[in-house]
Amino acid sequence: MSSYLKLVAAAILAVSMTQCGGSATAPTSATPSLSGVALNATSIGAGASAQGTVTLTAAASTGGAAVSLSSSNPAVATVQTPVTIQAGASSATFTVTAVASGTTSITASLNGASAQSPTLNVTAIVAISSISLSAQSVIGGSSLVGGVALTGAAPVGGALVSLSAGDPLTVPPSVTVPGGSATASFSVATRAVGATTSATISGSYGGASASAVLSVTGPTVATASFGVSGPTETETCTLSNGGATLNCTFNGSTSTAPGTIVAWDWSYGVATTLTQTTSGPVLTMPAVTCSLIPPPPMPAGNQWLTMIVTLRIHDALGNVSADSVHKDVRLFPVGACGF
Repeated sequence: MSSYLKLVAAAILAVSMTQCGGSATAPTSATPSLSGVALNATSIGAGASAQGTVTLTAAASTGGAAVSLSSSNPAVATVQTPVTIQAGASSATFTVTAVASGTTSITASLNGASAQSPTLNVTAIVAISSISLSAQSVIGGSSLVGGVALTGAAPVGGALVSLSAGDPLTVPPSVTVPGGSATASFSVATRAVGATTSATISGSYGGASASAVLSVTGPTVATASFGVSGPTETETCTLSNGGATLNCTFNGSTSTAPGTIVAWDWSYGVATTLTQTTSGPVLTMPAVTCSLIPPPPMPAGNQWLTMIVTLRIHDALGNVSADSVHKDVRLFPVGACGF
C-alpha cells in the first residue's frame, strides 16, 4: 500500500472513532418546571379549609423541589409555604385556610417561574343571631312559641341549632333551620310556679350563641284542668269488677291556683252522676255502681256510652275554680251490669 493510501485509511479510522465516542455520551435531563396549581373547591365558608395541589412538568430531581406559595389576599385566606415536592414525585398538596369573606387566588413560584390557581370565593360563616319568643311573660303551666334566626341562609342539609333552658321552662334539645332558610320555630313549655320566676332560653350554632329571657308568673285565679286515661286509650274508661269499678284514671295535676290546691272535686256519670273529693290530683279506679249507666240494651249502632266527667278545685286561699268538663269520655261496659 502506498503512503497516500495509508494516510487516507488513517483519516477514515480517526473520524469513525470520534463518531462512536460521541454517540456513547448520555444527554443531560431538563430541570422540571411548574405545570399548574389546583384547588379542590372554588367556594368555602370562613373558618373552613380547602386542599390545593401544585404540579410539575416532570418528577422532581434528587433533593426535591421547594415551591413557594402565596395568597393574593391573606385577609381572605392564608396558605402554608413552602411546600416540598419529594424527589421522584411530580406533585404535592397544601392547605388553604379561609379567614373572612372575599376572593383570593394562590400563586406558586419555582425557579423564577409562577403559576396561579383559579379564584377561591370565601363566604361569611352562618351563625345564630337571635332567639325570639311569642310572649315575654306567661302563666306557669302554659306554653308558647320560640324562634331562632341565623345571620344568613342555612346550608344544604339545614343548620342544627342547640337549645337549652332553665327551670321552669322546657325546650327541645335542638331545632333544625331548613337549608336555604334563616329561621325556625320551636315549642316552649312551662310548669306551674308559686311566684314569678325568670328563666333563660339559650341557643348556639356556628360558634355563636343567643338567648332570651321569659318571665313565668303564678296563677291569678284557680283553674281546673285534667285528663282521662284508660287501659289502652285516652278519654276512655271500662266497667270492671261486675260494674263496681271504673277502670281508668282521672288526673288533675295540670290544675293551677294562686294558693296550694287542697281539694279536687270530681263528678262523673251517664244515667246518674257520682261524686268524689280527693286530697291529691289523681283519682284512680273510681268506685261506682251499675246505677251509673242506663240498663241494657246498648243504643243501636253504639259500642260505648258517653260519660261526662267534671273537676272543680279549691286552694288554701279560698279560691275555687270554675268547672272543667270533659263531655266525650267513652265508657265501655265490657260484660258488666247485664251488657
